Amino acid sequence: QDKSVLQLASELNELQHLGAEGRLGEAHLTGGTFTLSNIGSVGGTYASPVILSPQAAIGALGRVQVVPRFVDAAAAGAPGATGDALAVRATRIMNVSWSGDHRVLDGATMARFSNAFKGYVESPASMLAELR
Repeated sequence: QDKSVLQLASELNELQHLGAEGRLGEAHLTGGTFTLSNIGSVGGTYASPVILSPQAAIGALGRVQVVPRFVDAAAAGAPGATGDALAVRATRIMNVSWSGDHRVLDGATMARFSNAFKGYVESPASMLAELR
């Protein structure tokens, strides 16, 4: 929590480089507090991620899917749409499954984090306001 986004990016690039060369050691893979697992890269959509001690939380990112969703027809620009009319629009979604250690954090904290994460994924530019 004390690192800037640029510091994190630099460290992630170094870990990717070491991993590509097969030089990641145990010290590189332990001591974390949070894990993100990309199950979408193998076609997964949902998971029940398991926390590894001493971590506080884990998230599993599913694959992006295009699904039909109902939207306000007038807001969608449907000609002649009025009132409560609905339209169907192709929408990209990504399911994220979270698990948290309730000895460290509560469900409301995870829900607030999940909502913030969703906002950043939907509007990456909004993260700029949070950069330090």
